Amino acid sequence: MDFLPVLPDHEALDCRLPAHQTVPVVVASPHSGSTYPAAFLEQAAVSLAALRRAEDAFVDELFAAAPSLGMPFLAARFPRSYVDANREPYELDPGMFEGPLPRPLNHRTTRVAAGLGMIPRVAASGEAIYRGRVPAETIEHRLETCWRPYHQTLSLLVENTYSSFGGALLIDAHSMPSSVSSLGSRDRDQRVDIVLGDNHGEACAPELVAAAERWFRARGLHVLRNQPYAGGFTTQRYGRPALARHTLQIEINRALYMDEARHEKLPVAGVFARLITGLLEEMGQQARETLRPRPLAAE
Repeated sequence: MDFLPVLPDHEALDCRLPAHQTVPVVVASPHSGSTYPAAFLEQAAVSLAALRRAEDAFVDELFAAAPSLGMPFLAARFPRSYVDANREPYELDPGMFEGPLPRPLNHRTTRVAAGLGMIPRVAASGEAIYRGRVPAETIEHRLETCWRPYHQTLSLLVENTYSSFGGALLIDAHSMPSSVSSLGSRDRDQRVDIVLGDNHGEACAPELVAAAERWFRARGLHVLRNQPYAGGFTTQRYGRPALARHTLQIEINRALYMDEARHEKLPVAGVFARLITGLLEEMGQQARETLRPRPLAAE
């Protein structure tokens, strides 16, 4: 499948298309962006290092082979602490803002209560990001320059895939802090390497989730489903198995490929990237088999 029309080259996005799409898979990384606007850094009450701890650092590099495997790839260039593309557009804390709000905000969510709305209130450390209230016009500005371009492009990639193959699998790629996974424990069985999120069975065909789990487990990785991450806005919005649109969130323990304190890749990062390439190959084959349009039953 060739992409027509050609997608716009948007400064907030890293969109890489295969010369020819051969499998019904789209790969996306909403949280690996690391381009921090100067005005945002001037507003911030915390250091750049503190802001960077929210990044899914290097996840875009781990999944970078997607286009060479016939899969479109999309990554946000903007950082998660600036705009979180895995949230609803108006999932925000009204107390953060000064001035008239553009519309009523969805503030009664656990994510907003934790300070992690579409415009996050706190850094990964729990410290307040901003020195004071943020001008309310910031909401529409960040939606228009970051959130909407990301989801407009992602929607187009998914729909183009569905139109050509009769089904689509979106792999939503993330990483998780090792502190969440008990990686420091001496008990190997307590470590969690991978969390597969399918919104508790609502977002992805069970055959596809099972295929990913088998593939990781066969390589000695400890896998959980939906704990502690079942998926965010992306999984909920794009995962519609009844409509042949599937979404699988993959969370990778950062300590497998990076030094979290130094924010640097480990020497084994290249090896782990090849492992992820193998996963993508496997999921491409599984998606072709699982999402193949079925002939209509005879009357």
